[in-house]
Amino acid sequence: DLINLRKIQVTRRAFAALLADGSVITWGAPDCGGDSSAVKDRLRNVQQIQATSFAFTALLADGSLVTWGNPTWGGDSSAVQ
Repeated sequence: DLINLRKIQVTRRAFAALLADGSVITWGAPDCGGDSSAVKDRLRNVQQIQATSFAFTALLADGSLVTWGNPTWGGDSSAVQ
């Protein structure tokens, strides 16, 4: 449900909506970030979301980042975590 929407970000073929409760809902092409199931458990207390052409990042309340989408375009931040 897109109730209490705070912000929406868009890649080329996917959407991510930040809700007032700090959760994120995604939809669209999986290879562009439309499938956040791999990081769903970490998408809590989200303060902000940003998008590249094919990936998303979420800034959490504790200052950490969660990324998903195409690894080449920023969807995999494991090398800098």
